[in-house]
Amino acid sequence: MDEKETYSMGFGTKAIHAGIEPDSATGAIMTPIYQTSTYVQEEIGKHKGYAYSRTLNPTRHALEKNIAAIENGKYGACFGSGLAAIDCILKMFKPGDEIVSTNDLYGGTYRLFKTIFEQYGLKFHFVGMENADKIEDYMNEKTKMVWVETPTNPMMNIIDIEACSLVAKKYNALLAVDNTFATPYLQLPLDLGADIVMHSVTKYLGGHSDVVMGALVVNDEDLAKEIYRIQNSSGAVTAPMDSFLVLRGIKTLHLRMQRHCENGRQLAEFLAKHPKVDKVYWPGFESHPNHEIAKKQMRDFGGMISFSLVGNSLEEAKDVVRKVKVFSLAESLGGVESLIGHPVTMTHAAIPKEEREKAGVVDSLIRLSVGIEDAADIIADLEQALN
Repeated sequence: MDEKETYSMGFGTKAIHAGIEPDSATGAIMTPIYQTSTYVQEEIGKHKGYAYSRTLNPTRHALEKNIAAIENGKYGACFGSGLAAIDCILKMFKPGDEIVSTNDLYGGTYRLFKTIFEQYGLKFHFVGMENADKIEDYMNEKTKMVWVETPTNPMMNIIDIEACSLVAKKYNALLAVDNTFATPYLQLPLDLGADIVMHSVTKYLGGHSDVVMGALVVNDEDLAKEIYRIQNSSGAVTAPMDSFLVLRGIKTLHLRMQRHCENGRQLAEFLAKHPKVDKVYWPGFESHPNHEIAKKQMRDFGGMISFSLVGNSLEEAKDVVRKVKVFSLAESLGGVESLIGHPVTMTHAAIPKEEREKAGVVDSLIRLSVGIEDAADIIADLEQALN
């Protein structure tokens, strides 16, 4: 189906049909895995739209159109990982350019900013963005991008995308939003004024913990051309088999996200009442600092939860993650199975302790990716681990 046909459709219909055409050779309803590196040309410069798979592959192309459609975007590009997608964005800038980023973000993003691109002359400012007005203090004529995660990883802070967009536009800077935690089912950053949406497709879009992939979605044609130029020139593309798996995963994204949200709500409410739990970080609580913004820009509140323990003991946190049986101790998130992680020693170990603690990432903080199992079982599992 073409872009005009799918744009006005409901999310579930778009997830299943957008960008997907029956295979022209056989009528296969699923896009085939075009496991090929090159394509025969009829004569010099005359081919069927594909010349070399780094540049364009039919399976990846279908996925890129599908992801763009569910984000209400026009152009999608897929990469070998989420970090490869962020790497592509940063390659659009020049030495001396400045980027304002949220201070509570995925450790791998922080590492890429600080240990790779800072040495090439980009300057990064890390700012608490719960109040978008704070961003203005760091904006100037050298600012080229504002980088937002919302909800943030791992503190589940909510950032007002529309307010950030107004600040970015005032200084002619791009607004890029990491939409991994919310997914396009819960949140549509392009509709709220973002210029670039980024996904670690590895997480909810793939949904089954069997793929590593990243994606970018934009509406601006010139921005898309630059992304495709870098994608082709740098070559950090995703494989046909992985593209096929994610195409399959997205078809059930809306159903999975509904269950993630239902389970997340029940688990957050359980944790909030437990005597050994100090704080619970989940944007669905009315007490969450930006709960009203979450209500405004999200369909629901997601399946990601963080919590800290009374006494903030590192050893007690390690004890909890050691005792779980239904939850699995593992990095990553967004799969059908429930995962438990310890940010200080796992996902956020690359961030210096002082910076971590300034953002609230304390020793006892535990992050949960709530899966789609029966809620009673995952609650009982955490209960026995805490007790």
